[in-house]
Amino acid sequence: MLTFLALTSVALLGIVPEQSQAIVIYTGWERHALVGSDIRLSCSFFSWRWTSEDVTFSWTYRPDGSRDAISIFHYTGGAAYLDNKGPFRDRLEFVGNPGRRDGSILLKSLELSDNGTFTCDAKNPPDIVGRPSSVRLLVFEKVPIQAGVITGAIIGVVLGLLVLIVVIYYLMRFLVARRVFSLSVSKHGKKKKEGSQQRQGPVPPADPSKIKV
Repeated sequence: MLTFLALTSVALLGIVPEQSQAIVIYTGWERHALVGSDIRLSCSFFSWRWTSEDVTFSWTYRPDGSRDAISIFHYTGGAAYLDNKGPFRDRLEFVGNPGRRDGSILLKSLELSDNGTFTCDAKNPPDIVGRPSSVRLLVFEKVPIQAGVITGAIIGVVLGLLVLIVVIYYLMRFLVARRVFSLSVSKHGKKKKEGSQQRQGPVPPADPSKIKV
């Protein structure tokens, strides 16, 4: 009976509970970094709602070779809670902007033992249904050969394109200058020929009486 009365009141007052919609979370897929460097792990989300004041972000970390994930960061109620006891103690900083749906974190002074999978989860009430997104971090002592080769190839292609553009530019300038010079010479020669003909005057017609038959 009470339930019926409550539902009737909601219908009469026109009060409809706000429905939850799906939220889509984005991170990178794989990140590479060197020992001792810092790296930013980005996390953002898409939601049909305006950004809620109750928006939350959570990060977990699962080391390579482990099945268990540990919580390393949580943002809620406008405050960030960092990991003070785990592997990233004093090496993790929140650099996101929740108002802009950014829950990024910064990992400092990376170590080889930091290799693993980082998972970000976000909630934008009432949109709380969504699949967390994960990014894998690979830390190296030096730049991997494959990465170095790819980077070198990209730099080589870019430099080659720049050289090609410069060569084409100067070639076009040369061809245009040559064309202009040819037109100028042709025009000058034509004017000179017309002036010579004008100075010589018209050729007198031949005397018919002097023509031998």
